[in-house]
Amino acid sequence: MENLNTQKSTVKLAKMGLLVAISIVLVYFIHFPIFPAVSFLEYDPADISIMIGTFAFGPLAGFILTVVTAVIQGLTVSAHSGAYGIIMHIIATGTFVLVAGNIYKVKKTKKGAVTALAIGTIAWVIVMFFANLVVTPLFMGVPRSVVTELMPFILGFNFIKAGINSIITFLLYKRISGFLHR
Repeated sequence: MENLNTQKSTVKLAKMGLLVAISIVLVYFIHFPIFPAVSFLEYDPADISIMIGTFAFGPLAGFILTVVTAVIQGLTVSAHSGAYGIIMHIIATGTFVLVAGNIYKVKKTKKGAVTALAIGTIAWVIVMFFANLVVTPLFMGVPRSVVTELMPFILGFNFIKAGINSIITFLLYKRISGFLHR
């Protein structure tokens, strides 16, 4: 029995590794600014595989996927954003996976998924409002007043990014979940 549990854990870990790899590839090939005035705020679909992993394996696994992905992205394909990018990615996506993952864990239905994704998106936007007020001035060396002026773009960006990734996750999860649960 212990051998079977070890085998299942190894297979789950391999699937989670695959989801991290997919995330890295997605951010490498697909990233573009949403608002030309603030071109450093780039959309990428990298969180979709993390969201799918969260629904498949739970919120703790989703958070682990978030941290591993954020660090690898921050040291490779998104190295220009450095520690700031890693921290903000962990805060944004981490908030989403913990909120949405815990909701979906309790109600694994289509309606539960929609509720989880919607509330996860709202939580992401709210937390990133405060994270940008605190973290951005520290790492970017800009006054909080500059961040406040950019806040409509920051809020819009976070809502659009989390929203698009949530919709795509909803459309893909059931098609992929069979493979992840085998």
